[in-house]
Amino acid sequence: MRTAKDQEDTLTISFKAELFKINSWTILRLPEDASAKLPSRGMTMVSGTMNGVPFNTLLEPDGRYAPGQQSSHWFRPDNKLLDDAGATAGDSVEVSMKPTKEWIEPEVPEDLKKALSTSPKAEALWEDITPLARWDWIRWIRAVKTPETRQKHIDVALDKLNKGMRRPCCFNRNLCSEPAVSKNWALLDPTQ
Repeated sequence: MRTAKDQEDTLTISFKAELFKINSWTILRLPEDASAKLPSRGMTMVSGTMNGVPFNTLLEPDGRYAPGQQSSHWFRPDNKLLDDAGATAGDSVEVSMKPTKEWIEPEVPEDLKKALSTSPKAEALWEDITPLARWDWIRWIRAVKTPETRQKHIDVALDKLNKGMRRPCCFNRNLCSEPAVSKNWALLDPTQ
C-alpha cells in the first residue's frame, strides 16, 4: 500500500500557463487545478521544468480567498530561467513540477544579515534552524508596508531568536507575503 509520502514523492503536476507582469516582476501563477494537487495551501518547494528547462523554486501562496474560488500558488522565474526557456511575459509555457522535501536556502536580506551579525546567539540559532524556518522568518519580516515596520520585525525576530524561538508565531503561511506584488496579503492582478 502506498503512503501519502510515497504519492507526494512521485506526484508530477503538468500544465500550461501564461507568464504575466505585476509591476516590474514576471510571474507564473499556477492554474487552480494544478495548485490543488500540491500538498499544502501554503508555501511549497518544488522542482520541475519550464519549456524543458529545469528549476527548483519556492511556490508562494497567492492569498486569494473568495467564496467558490480556490486559492493558488505563484513564483517568479529568474532571468536565467526565462532566457533559457525562451519565454517572456505574455508567453504561454509548458510546466511540469513535483513537490520536494529539499528546501533551497532563502536569500537573506542585508538588513537581517546585519542584525544577526550583532548577536552571536541569534546567529547561531539562525544557522541551526531548517531552511523552511528561515523562509518563515524572512517572509514574516518582509510582509510589511513601511521601512519602520520592517525594522520592528527585524528587532522582534532578533529578540525571539535570542530567546530560542525557532519560528515566528502568529504568521499565516497561506498568505502572499511579497509586498512587491501583493496588497492586503493577496497577489495583485496582472498588469498585462
